[in-house]
Amino acid sequence: MTHAAPRSRGMIEQSRTTDVFDARTHRMARVVLPVLAGVVYGYWAAANRRYGGPITGSNLLLGILTGLVFTGVLITLLTLAPRLRRGPHALVWAAFAGCAVGFLYSQSNPSIYRSVGVGVGLMVGTFVILFYRYYTKEDAEGNRPE
Repeated sequence: MTHAAPRSRGMIEQSRTTDVFDARTHRMARVVLPVLAGVVYGYWAAANRRYGGPITGSNLLLGILTGLVFTGVLITLLTLAPRLRRGPHALVWAAFAGCAVGFLYSQSNPSIYRSVGVGVGLMVGTFVILFYRYYTKEDAEGNRPE
């Protein structure tokens, strides 16, 4: 019976996950996944706005424009946010999440105060979670461990 050679604790902690996909696939996913998310978001906004009624031209336009704006902002955040320090990094993602959910909620015709409350509530929760994550994974200068 053979046994694996014992490894030191340092060797275990330094092991990294392997990439299943090659670099080309990762580059494509950086564009394709935000576009798919934008399509879903645009459809969701348009569906909320029409209240189960017929699809109209203005409803279709709302969905397309909403999806395009969402995709553009998401790609910009995926590109620029990692360059920020941990506080602003968490803040821009929290603001994006809060605005996105608040806008979707506002399309279902509640009061504006309720829409803002939902968006701000989600923003605060997202900020706390992301700040904690970035605070525990980065040093004070924003360097992530290799």
